[in-house]
Amino acid sequence: MKYMTVAKFAVESGYSEEAIRAKIKNGVWLEGMVWKRAPDGRVLISTEGYERWVEGRTVSDLQRKAA
Repeated sequence: MKYMTVAKFAVESGYSEEAIRAKIKNGVWLEGMVWKRAPDGRVLISTEGYERWVEGRTVSDLQRKAA
């Protein structure tokens, strides 16, 4: 699954829902990279974006590799 709710991602990742929301609020996880807001306003976590964050990859790193 490409996107997960905060509750589902908490179960899968081991992070608490509070920790996930703190990472979003504090800008550790950037909107559009690690999380998105669905049309109904719900926060969804991108599993691909999370993996990039874990591996320390940034958008510019990915663009350089593609070039």
